[in-house]
Amino acid sequence: MVSWPKFRRVGPIGIDLGSRSIKLVQMNGDRTRILESVRWDLPIEPAADAAEQFKRWTTALVEAREGRKFVGRECIVCLGAGLLAVQNVRVTKPAVGELEPVILRELGDRFAFPVAESELRFLEAADVRQGEAIRREVIVLGCHRPQLDQFLAVVDDAGLKPVAVDIEPQAILRCYDAQYRRDEDREQRSIVVHVGNSNSAVIIAQGDEILFIKYIDLGGKHFDEAVARHLKMDLPAAWALRRNNGDRRADLQDPEIARSVNEAIRPVVDRLANEVSLCIRYHSVTFRGKPLVRMVLGGGEATQNLVERLAARLDLKCELGDPFRAYVATQATGRRSQWDIAVGMAMRRFDD
Repeated sequence: MVSWPKFRRVGPIGIDLGSRSIKLVQMNGDRTRILESVRWDLPIEPAADAAEQFKRWTTALVEAREGRKFVGRECIVCLGAGLLAVQNVRVTKPAVGELEPVILRELGDRFAFPVAESELRFLEAADVRQGEAIRREVIVLGCHRPQLDQFLAVVDDAGLKPVAVDIEPQAILRCYDAQYRRDEDREQRSIVVHVGNSNSAVIIAQGDEILFIKYIDLGGKHFDEAVARHLKMDLPAAWALRRNNGDRRADLQDPEIARSVNEAIRPVVDRLANEVSLCIRYHSVTFRGKPLVRMVLGGGEATQNLVERLAARLDLKCELGDPFRAYVATQATGRRSQWDIAVGMAMRRFDD
């Protein structure tokens, strides 16, 4: 178990290892100021296998820190969709004794990895009614130990020292929950949709308590594939066209390109909206009593255009996430919403 001194000048480096880029953020000891941040792009072509992806990450971690002002070697890493399995179970809470054996019996052999070879954690969501019975909804989170060992070796080979392993959904929620500090906000329920390159994570929470997690197999690469098909171009060109035009201010965008891109990605946006709608419906049926009051859109693929399109489809107040809203982030480049995982990792305290 990692011990942590009470007072520290700097926090550990929060690391977000993505399929298209890596991002590193370090804060001061009391998490009130960002000391350093960097994004490092990976090759656009997908890695041939996991071994190549791990090698890319190790190389990028070394190169990204060169000439930067990161302090020390300690870091926090997180597990995302490629390594993290998520499954909901409902159990009858025992009158006495531990809940874990009950969860494992209910889980049986349905988990993505062999339970005996997995690291498992349980998030108790809430009591829910099933027929005439009241049962406990539990989110089971786990990773396969061999894969976890390989993942940690990536960081170790880069000369860094992992002091904690977190999960993407908790980092994302931690980042955006910090923006809603009022007592009223803590009692409200919200949905966060993090749209990345390979997939999208949906988190429903009340304050900082997670009620629901789901990964959706839709992300930036699916937008790129749609543009490439529609405009008959290769993937790197589609990515460059969509990214370069989309990152400009609306009044500086080429109207014809914007129309073509929007037309190309409309089916993917519709599928994403439908999947998020199903998550919202699950919440309304399962966790009754309080409605969702807002949706926050984060991740590297979050744009104001996507915010507006999802808000219209879902009839829910939606806003673009800004992980740096409370900080001065002079080193952060690109879309601010893409930094939510790295910022959430850097914000972690060891009483979390």
